[in-house]
Amino acid sequence: MTRGELRIYLGAAPGVGKTYTMLEEAHRRAERGTDVVVALVETHGRRHTQAMLADLEVLPRRTIRYRGVDFTELDVDAVLARNPELVIVDELAHSNVPGSRHGKRWEDITELLDAGIDVLSTVNVQHLESLNDVVAQITGVEQRETVPDAVVRAAEQVELVDMTPEALRRRMAHGNIYRPEKIDAALGNYFRTGNLTALRELALLWLADKVEDQLGKYRTDNKIDATWETRERVVVALTGGPEGGTLIRRAARIATRTAAPRSGGADLMAVHVTRNDGLAGADPATLARHRVLVESLGGSYHEVAGTDVPQALLDFARAVNATQIVLGVSSRGRLAQLLSAGVGVTTTALSGTIDVHLVPHERASQGRSARRIPPALSRGRRLAGYCTTLAGLPALTALLSLGPSLSLTNDILLFLAAVVGVALIGGLWPALLAAVAGSLLLNYCFTPPLGRFTIAEGDNLLALAIFVAVALAVSWVVDTAARRTRQAARAGADAQILATVAGSVLRGDRPLTALLERLRETFTLDSVTLVDKGTVVAEVTRPTDPLPPATPLPPTALPTAPLSPATPLAPSPPTVSLPAASPPTASLPAASLPAAEVKVDGELVMLLRGHPLAASDRRIIEAFAAQASVALRQERLTAEAATAKPLAEADRMRTALLAAVSHDLRTPLASAKAAVASLRSDDVHFDEHDRAELLETADESLDRLTRLVTNLLDMSRLQAGAFGVTATAIGAEEIVPRALDDLGPDGRTVTLHIPDDLPALHADPGLLERVLVNLTANALRHSPAARPPVITASSHGHTVEIRIIDHGPGIPENRWPEVFLPFQRLGDHDNHSGVGLGLALSRGLTEAMHGTLTPEETPGGGLTMIIALPTSSPGTPT
Repeated sequence: MTRGELRIYLGAAPGVGKTYTMLEEAHRRAERGTDVVVALVETHGRRHTQAMLADLEVLPRRTIRYRGVDFTELDVDAVLARNPELVIVDELAHSNVPGSRHGKRWEDITELLDAGIDVLSTVNVQHLESLNDVVAQITGVEQRETVPDAVVRAAEQVELVDMTPEALRRRMAHGNIYRPEKIDAALGNYFRTGNLTALRELALLWLADKVEDQLGKYRTDNKIDATWETRERVVVALTGGPEGGTLIRRAARIATRTAAPRSGGADLMAVHVTRNDGLAGADPATLARHRVLVESLGGSYHEVAGTDVPQALLDFARAVNATQIVLGVSSRGRLAQLLSAGVGVTTTALSGTIDVHLVPHERASQGRSARRIPPALSRGRRLAGYCTTLAGLPALTALLSLGPSLSLTNDILLFLAAVVGVALIGGLWPALLAAVAGSLLLNYCFTPPLGRFTIAEGDNLLALAIFVAVALAVSWVVDTAARRTRQAARAGADAQILATVAGSVLRGDRPLTALLERLRETFTLDSVTLVDKGTVVAEVTRPTDPLPPATPLPPTALPTAPLSPATPLAPSPPTVSLPAASPPTASLPAASLPAAEVKVDGELVMLLRGHPLAASDRRIIEAFAAQASVALRQERLTAEAATAKPLAEADRMRTALLAAVSHDLRTPLASAKAAVASLRSDDVHFDEHDRAELLETADESLDRLTRLVTNLLDMSRLQAGAFGVTATAIGAEEIVPRALDDLGPDGRTVTLHIPDDLPALHADPGLLERVLVNLTANALRHSPAARPPVITASSHGHTVEIRIIDHGPGIPENRWPEVFLPFQRLGDHDNHSGVGLGLALSRGLTEAMHGTLTPEETPGGGLTMIIALPTSSPGTPT
């Protein structure tokens, strides 16, 4: 059976017209003769959307009863039984009611697709799993219903239903999206112009990635290697040399200048071609610094393996559909360039339609500095090789001279075996000595005329020449194999160390400290210190036993000032003092001075104290240092973000407070002012009834003003942590009726269900009463007259829960976090609702008493507020 095709209409926000556009497509398909049915469409009361359903066949939904309430969901069985060619299923990310066939609607759609039925569906960008946290950060609203990106990317077609923020807000203001009572709140919160602009950009970028994936798949399926310049992509080739920084910055400038207007810049990718054998190549520390630089400029870093560097580079560039390659001018000398074209020239010749930039730099054409090749074998083995040569060859000569006479060919083979043995024992140079000495001994002792360094026959000359050549070749091969074995072992050890480092850093809460500690443990150092501009920013030391009492030292041996983590480093004296926070100050011997000093970047330096380090360890230590720089930068960015977050929150609170003061505080003040001014006026004479009414208005307005100011002050004290709490044991059956009495006649309509055997609460009676009054007043305001609020209490272990239950319109679950934000009034649009501090203050007061305040959906509709407080016991915190 052929699997059905999925077409998804993607929108940046609710109301852009996804469902309407989807139904338009359904009508077009139906007019062309396609069998179309509507399985589920959420119209949300929008009349234009409802009108689009008029001429389409609509299947009944499945009814599921959950917690005493009937819900309707997609009836998968009904769709499968009807078996249409095309089915319409709205809201791809919807979570099904418990008891449904699947937990998510996209799973229902997958079953329909597997049955060979084509599906049209819709989804908003905020429901995509990969963007969920980004949308929450932008809008302040966390979306609980999400769909995996892979489900949407797997769709055969994804169509963006786009609308400018201004047009969407006009639709909202005209009542085409939400009911009139919700319009003001929506425009002032989720549907702000900035939010909609950001969501629109997210949708466009996500869809651009989807289109890029489709283009890449098409090029792969059709084996298209030629570059299609649909988007500028700049690839910079890195060798691991010091010129890499220059190349990266030049490539970044090229990427910026060659980008299309307002496209946000071209893609920048850095690539390093490593050898296929995985042995030593470029400096890992330098490559790590280059990676950091590329990523800081908005690019990405890649490594590919290959023996032919130009071909590997071009294969990578064509695979990513690159349009330009940036290379450095060859740093080889002129003679080397004459003998070989080099990577740059070869890449340019083979690049085809890809532009190649050869960038000059300081090391261009200067030649590579010669470096000493370290010996492949240890000094002991080389010495053993020389000893074997000096002792073994004379012994072999004596044995062949005194033993049975052999042909020259056999003599040469035995000497060749001796040379191979020396090569295996001592490596290249002892083997070369053995080859030369062996050839001389063969010539003098076994090649006619004997006893002379001459050769009478040409065949013997050829045999000796072959002997020398084979001996040299074997010696070189053995030495090379030993060197490669050593390099492979070293590379494997370095890779294991770096893998362990990466794991420890990822698992640690403080990556910089974890990285330095791992470096100290790996090389068994006494301490590792990271210094930035002369100031210690991080340090780890070997755990030691407490120091014995300090021995008096001559004044000349004492440092002039102790070194502390916040003190700039002075030039290294003969002795270094312990940090001031350590036990008694004593001086350390000069042996504890830095065993190595690694410059990381700029003025960032890593000091390593302990035993002397081998020169071969410096490469891996520099890689550690480069990662330490990255970890330090991340920690600083995290700290800056943590510092900026309270400032942003304070700014938001200040803005909201100004908005509240401009209306909610000014309204009762204006009413009181008008009443008092009327009473003081001599132009109008009021009777006793009018005077009493004006005084009552002024009194009520001032009472409202007092409550608002009190709430504002209490909220400020809560946020400053200066709110006093006097907790004591109190029974819920005592405090709840007292709170209802404060509500006057309305409080007597509330139904109570409080058990007599409920344990006592540990709370502040005054604060708890205030919380109960706030929550019950809210419940009374939203509950219908026929179904007043209900207050129940129950015990759960060491906690007592008080539930304030209303049966009003309720609040969607995805907006529950908003109800506790200061200056939020969800569903309230009158002039007597206050500044929206009631629930925020109630939660703050509850948490100050070591309790919690959480919302819950009321079965049958409405909202339940749950106050959870600890019971009174000897161990209860105060």
